[in-house]
Amino acid sequence: MALVVRFKVQGVRLDQAVAFEANTSRAKAQQWIEMGIVLVDGKPLTKASYKLKGEMVEVEPPPQQPVSVAAEDIPLSVLYEDADLIAINKSPGMITHPAPGVFSGTLVNAVLGRFGLEVSENEKPELVRPGIVHRLDKDTSGVIVVARHEAAHRRLAEAFAGRSVYKRYLALTEGVPRAGQVSAPIGRHPVDRTRMHVGGVAARYAQTDLEVLSQADNFALVSAVLHTGRTHQIRVHLKHLNAPILGDQVYGKPSPLIARQALHAYELRIQHPRTGKYLHFVAPIPADMALAWEKLGGVWPEGLAIASAGGAPNA
Repeated sequence: MALVVRFKVQGVRLDQAVAFEANTSRAKAQQWIEMGIVLVDGKPLTKASYKLKGEMVEVEPPPQQPVSVAAEDIPLSVLYEDADLIAINKSPGMITHPAPGVFSGTLVNAVLGRFGLEVSENEKPELVRPGIVHRLDKDTSGVIVVARHEAAHRRLAEAFAGRSVYKRYLALTEGVPRAGQVSAPIGRHPVDRTRMHVGGVAARYAQTDLEVLSQADNFALVSAVLHTGRTHQIRVHLKHLNAPILGDQVYGKPSPLIARQALHAYELRIQHPRTGKYLHFVAPIPADMALAWEKLGGVWPEGLAIASAGGAPNA
């Protein structure tokens, strides 16, 4: 049986007070109020906006039902697979794992559908992340590795946490950043909590090595090697250098040349969790980035793998 929450407060909306006292979301509190399980002085009150006047409020939260994440038949571009891990070239627009309000169409749903990994139920589907040891932003494409069992997951997670993984990204920037090592701590933006910021709230050390591979007027093709894995690290560091990523609507501005931030996880090197042998994965530069760079008049350096419009790589 769930614990009954009892409290008295005044001058606060009923839904706000229930959400705070029961440590839940306001939407969930409003749902409970509509269900009639929130009692005010012993009687159900279904008006969420009611301003409390010091009455006794009681609520017995209903038991949460375990939710499992569904396996879905979603196409995947698989770069490598064996009994221990899978390397995937993630498409732009695909969320890595379920998040609040988004429980389908993610990489996890696709991996479950194709490889049938074991997944345990959880009261919060956003916490169901079988095999996921690192993530890419929704609109960032490129290499991502998924573990196929718990032992592989543990060893891969240790490798990422210990910074023994080589991660190289390619980005198109509006502005030409200075090359070299960027060591600038990253934390939450002090005003907009959905964004990150150099020197923000609770900032943590972040290091990125930048190299300008090619330039077209005031635009650049940039190689970025990560030494830490802070949220939005490359995007924030490039904005800090006054060279935001092309099409980045959070840290730069929209672009008619590409419908997302032009950022691609191009290369990943990691030790195999079982054999210790180094594996090297390369995800060809996707067609939307290739086309945007060419429209800017950019020239591709030799040796980069570029996907054709149909998705096949051109070496």
